[in-house]
Amino acid sequence: MDGADVWWGELRPSEGGREQLVRRTADGVRVGVLGEGVSARTRVHEYGGGAWAVRGGVLVYANWADQRVYRLDVNADGEPVAVTPEPSVAHGWRYADMEIVPAGLWGEAAWVVAVRENHEPEVLEGHGEAVNEVVAFPLAGAGSVDDVAVLVSGPDFVSSPRVAPDGSALAWVQWNHPNMPWDATELVVGRVEFDKDGPRLGGDEVVAGGPGESVMQPLWAPDGALWFTSDRRGGWWNLHRVGAGGQVEVVAPVDAEIGEPQWVFGQRSFAFLPDGRVVCALSHGGLSDLAVVDPARPELAPEALVTGLTYVDQVAAGPVGDGPDIVLIGAAPTVEAEPLGVSLPHGDAPTAPRDTGERDVETTLGLGGDALSVVDGGLGGGHALLERLRPARESVVTPEWISVPEPIAYPSAEGRTAYAILYRPRNPEAQAPEGTLPPLIVSTHGGPTSMARATLRLDIQYWTTRGFAYLDVNYGGSTGYGRAYRELLNDAWGVVDVQDVEAGARHLAETGVVDGTKLGIRGGSAGGFTTLATLAFGGGTFTAGANHFGVADLTALAKDTHKFESRYLDGLVGPYPEAAATYEQRSPINHTDGIACPLAVFQGLEDEVVPPAQSEMIVEAVRAKGLPYVYLAFEGEQHGFRKVENIIRTREAELWFFGKVFGFEPADRIEAPPGAGF
Repeated sequence: MDGADVWWGELRPSEGGREQLVRRTADGVRVGVLGEGVSARTRVHEYGGGAWAVRGGVLVYANWADQRVYRLDVNADGEPVAVTPEPSVAHGWRYADMEIVPAGLWGEAAWVVAVRENHEPEVLEGHGEAVNEVVAFPLAGAGSVDDVAVLVSGPDFVSSPRVAPDGSALAWVQWNHPNMPWDATELVVGRVEFDKDGPRLGGDEVVAGGPGESVMQPLWAPDGALWFTSDRRGGWWNLHRVGAGGQVEVVAPVDAEIGEPQWVFGQRSFAFLPDGRVVCALSHGGLSDLAVVDPARPELAPEALVTGLTYVDQVAAGPVGDGPDIVLIGAAPTVEAEPLGVSLPHGDAPTAPRDTGERDVETTLGLGGDALSVVDGGLGGGHALLERLRPARESVVTPEWISVPEPIAYPSAEGRTAYAILYRPRNPEAQAPEGTLPPLIVSTHGGPTSMARATLRLDIQYWTTRGFAYLDVNYGGSTGYGRAYRELLNDAWGVVDVQDVEAGARHLAETGVVDGTKLGIRGGSAGGFTTLATLAFGGGTFTAGANHFGVADLTALAKDTHKFESRYLDGLVGPYPEAAATYEQRSPINHTDGIACPLAVFQGLEDEVVPPAQSEMIVEAVRAKGLPYVYLAFEGEQHGFRKVENIIRTREAELWFFGKVFGFEPADRIEAPPGAGF
């Protein structure tokens, strides 16, 4: 939020997969800010995030094409101006997690604080990998190297640089190899000094975090207190604040997550309301709430603010004014993820619809009366409004087509309980033959710390409307169930996840929900590894698999991947090369003799996370075995496909593939993939 304006980013597959930034003004007008072809996207950590910031109508953003930061005053008729220097090589300097420091805090001019990832040749040669730092540069600068001040350097990784309201301090998160940010991080506060040469730190102190504690998302409250989320209390990411004397206090303890693994920059799980309360995204078991916390009563658990939401992300709040009080990305079982605004009652007056066309949520959100609603709890009376700021798309389905997600739990290996979201087939215009059961697709999410969520996703409804049951598995290692569940995958990647996905498929077959002879598995990235590992090492449960840019060779991944994940496998598999035997043992590429069913493989040719060679090796092995296969590789795609034509082609080819294996011809007219091995 920027005053009464609300900003968000939109991935636009129809425009080559670029990230457009949208500004919605107080009168409800939405405007795309970036020029044609420009994409606000950063390469830091390869996964990016936090690629832009705005304050007072002035935008700064990382330009995907050259990775430099540009300034754009949206209230003036000017062109974007580069404010970071030009590197000596393409993408030599990359920026993320930006914050604008207003004029008057650090001298008369405004500054930008950001994470910089340095890939300049002399740095790579001297350090053996990129160097991550916190830097500052003038907002009105002309991109001079001399203008950039390095504030934090030394840790392997840094994130979330946040400046205190009075400019006197800088907070940030740091961690070192082999930890990932959900393993162990430190929250550091440094004293800012400023003179004619710019800002610098005059000393710093670790205020939270350390071994066995994941600290994330530091945020300064308006009163100057430092808040953050940490899993120090029972392994759940909860709100904490640094009190008087530097003591850390948990606020609103709850056995649920306020926060999620920091795969990308710019995450926002909580925000401060003008009345002093805190609004947050509260998640547990694949379900999320928008909740409020009263700092004056820190012992009380968060209280739900909106009912019906099952996904909440990117929570922001602004001052009382013409715009909504809270904005977020929200979704529900029948509502796709989209930007929503919550307008709270102020004083004794109820909140009334303004002249921007919004109405109470009962008439604007939800399908067939299955709507979201704002509750009065903690609001002090009055009536609040929930409005959609930007529908995800024109409505393409009516309620009778939608398969409503069902969270389930089921027994897995070694007495564990595993979790998943079940979607049953649903199509009002088609009926399966009497006495038959549907085929099943089991989905293995990436991460592998991600979480399957019970929301409306049309990519899942694609399958359920075509007669498939769909099981989105939260295998051991997933987020949303506390640290202990997340750590089930430590030293057990390719074991616990395989057990849990196989147990889920067998559970549905044994309980008569699906046809046990028609079980497919699909996954991308880390989920692609689980898919391949299940086919190679599992008990022969599945009769078809689809691998989207998944890991086939753990040894190759350990030797050839980007900095952020270069030591990730230390925790999931073991340190390399000490655990080389385990890497060999768990790599599907070394055990293709175990793969006995058809396989479809999809790969981006510019993927820096899982290089194309990984997919090509597994395809060659399957081809050599004489198994039916499909292989599609796409120019210009990275780790995850962003172009509309490639997304469509992949989905249709995958349906064609499962149709071939399970013995049916899709009603969709689909061109057979070239060179398909059937």
